[in-house]
Amino acid sequence: MIDFELLDAVEGDVDMDPFEYYSVLQAAINDGTAWRLQGAYGRELMAAITNGYCMLGENATTDYYGNVIPSRDDVKPGTKGSYDYVVKLQGETWANTIDG
Repeated sequence: MIDFELLDAVEGDVDMDPFEYYSVLQAAINDGTAWRLQGAYGRELMAAITNGYCMLGENATTDYYGNVIPSRDDVKPGTKGSYDYVVKLQGETWANTIDG
């Protein structure tokens, strides 16, 4: 299912504060289907993960090409994509809120 809220957010078609924006991205990451969209969306999701605004989803998934996207529990604590990585870069309050 296409997540139109994600499309609008990434394309800049709606005004969102940073928390709203990253909440949409986190929901798309958790859902897993956004990884199968065109490359720009996957790159935006990875940028959010790399910068510690989002974490990997609770379940592993695959991208359009069949590459595995691990779950947040598949990576070592404190490394990119983990809950602890988000805490380290954005704080525990952000991590708990974005995860909730």
